[in-house]
Amino acid sequence: MVKKLNPLLGAVAAALLHLLHPSPALAQTPKDTLVIGMSQYPPSLHPGIEPTVAKVYAMRFGYRPIATYNDDMKMQCFICTELPSIANGRAKLVDLGGGKKGMTVKFTLHPQAKWGDGVAITSKDVAFSWSVGSKPESGFAGGEFFRRVTKVEVLDPKNFVLHLNKPVYNFADLNDLALMPAHLEEPVVKGLKNPADYGKNTGFNREPTQAGLWNGPYKLTQIQSGAFLVFEPNPHWWGPKPHFKRITVKTVENTATLEANLRSGDVDFIAGVLGLSIDQGLAMAKEPASQQKYDFAFPPGLLYEYIILNNANPVLQDKRVRHALLMGIDRETLVKQLVDGKFPVAHSWVNPLELGFDANVTKYAFDPARAKALLDQAGFKPGAGGIRVNAQGQRLSLEYMTTAGNKLRELIQQVLQNQWKQIGVEVVIKNVPARTYFGETLKKHQFTGLAQLALSSTPESPPTAVLSSSGIPTASNNYGGQNYAHFSNPAMDKLIDEVQRELDPAKRKPLWAEMQKIFTEELPVLPLYFRTDVYVVPKWLTGVIRPGKLPAGPYAVEEWGVR
Repeated sequence: MVKKLNPLLGAVAAALLHLLHPSPALAQTPKDTLVIGMSQYPPSLHPGIEPTVAKVYAMRFGYRPIATYNDDMKMQCFICTELPSIANGRAKLVDLGGGKKGMTVKFTLHPQAKWGDGVAITSKDVAFSWSVGSKPESGFAGGEFFRRVTKVEVLDPKNFVLHLNKPVYNFADLNDLALMPAHLEEPVVKGLKNPADYGKNTGFNREPTQAGLWNGPYKLTQIQSGAFLVFEPNPHWWGPKPHFKRITVKTVENTATLEANLRSGDVDFIAGVLGLSIDQGLAMAKEPASQQKYDFAFPPGLLYEYIILNNANPVLQDKRVRHALLMGIDRETLVKQLVDGKFPVAHSWVNPLELGFDANVTKYAFDPARAKALLDQAGFKPGAGGIRVNAQGQRLSLEYMTTAGNKLRELIQQVLQNQWKQIGVEVVIKNVPARTYFGETLKKHQFTGLAQLALSSTPESPPTAVLSSSGIPTASNNYGGQNYAHFSNPAMDKLIDEVQRELDPAKRKPLWAEMQKIFTEELPVLPLYFRTDVYVVPKWLTGVIRPGKLPAGPYAVEEWGVR
C-alpha cells in the first residue's frame, strides 16, 4: 500500500529543496557594484596637475577629455563630434608672416555634452581652461600644449578654434588641455591672490565630489584620501547607460596585500596598469583554481620603466659613471628570471611598437669589466669592502628610491644593488609611499641619487615633458614638468621642436633616430624595460577582456557588464 504525502508537507519539502538548491537564475543576486584594486593613490584629482598613471586611470571613470587616444591607441573624439584633419578642412596651415607657419584647428563639442550637474559643456569652458593652464605658475603639466596654442577663439557655445604658433602633427590630442567647468572653477581662480595657489584651492582637490566637476558616465560621490574613490552613475551622461550602480577604486599599496584582497573577494578585479606585478599575475595564471575563476591577459603597453639619475649629484654628472651603471646591470637576465621574459629590455624611451623606434639604437650590453674600467677612468678606485672611493676617499655610494610596497620593484632594487656592488658601487635603498613619491619627491628633486618609476605615453608622443628643458619642474612653473632628471640639452630641445612641426611621418623618422642617438650617448636616465600590463578579471565581468583587441580600460567602462 502506498501512502499519500500530505500536500502541506510536500509544499514545505519543496520549499526547503529550493532553498538548498536554488535555480541558476536565482543562485546569486545580479551584481551591480564593482570594486577595483589599484596599488597607488593619485596625488591629485585635478586633470591637469601632477599627472600620474594612478590619477589618469582612476579619473577616467568620471572624466573625459575632448579628444585623445583611446584604449586601442587610436585617436578618438570623446566630447567632440569629429576629429580635425587637414583632409576634412578642420585643420589648416596658416601664414604667420616673416616666413613662419602656424595652424588653426576647429572643434565642435557634442550637442548633448554636459557636466555632472546638468550644465552644458561649452566653448567657454575650453577658453577658460586654456587661460588657466597657459599661466606657468598654475602648475599644469601640459606645458608644451599651452606654449603652442596662442588663442582659443570661441565661435559659439559649441564651436571653437585653436590658434597654434606652429604646425604640429598631434593637433587633435587635447588631453593636455585639462577641460574644466568654468561655472565652478572660474570663481576659484578669481579669488586667488597668487595663480600659484590654484592647485591648493581647485574644487578637484578641495571638494572633488561636486557633481559639476565630472563629465563621464560616472561621477565621484565618496572619497577617503589614500584609501578609495567611489563613483556612481552620472544622470547627465549623454552616452550609453553604464551597468554598475557603484564602482569603488580601492588603493592597496602593498602588491602582496592587493593579491590577498583579490583572493578573499574584497576586490573584484585588479587594475591592469597599476595592479599586480607580472610575476604575481603569471603565478596566478598557472593555478587551476584561478583559471576557473578569472580571465588573464598580459598585453604589451606603452609603459616604460626606468631609473632617473639626479644630475645635480657631482658623481652622476660624469657620463662615464652613468654608462658604467647601465653596463653594470644584467637587464636581459633580470627580465628572463623575474618576469619570464615578458618585458622587452628598453634601450631608450621609444617602444619597439612605435613608428619612431630606431632599430639601430645604441644598445648597452651587460659588461662589468667595461663598467669597472669606466669607473677607474672617472677616478674611483677599489676601496675597503670592495666599494670604490675617489681621490678624497669618498665612497661611491648612491641612494636608490622607488614606490614602497611594490613587490617587483623592491625585488629589482635588491638584484641591482647586488650587481652594482660587484663593480664597486654601493647602493642604499630608501623607499617612500607612492603618494609622497609622485607628489613631492620627484617633482621637487628630493632624491639624491637614483629613482625608479614608469612613464606612460601615447603613440608617437614627443618627449617634451620628460626630455626637454621646458619640462624641468621648477618653482616658476609650480613644479608642473616631468623632466625629473633635469636633463637639458640644446640639440635635444631643437629636435623635439622639429619633430612636432613635421607633418610627414616619413620625415619624422630620422628626427626620432637622432633623438635616440643623443639619449643613448648622454644617458640622463637608465632605461630598464617596457612593461606588460597584468589583467586579472573575474569571468562574470564582461567588456574588459576583448577577444582580438587590447583589454578595455575605463574609457570604455560604459560597455562593461555582467555575464
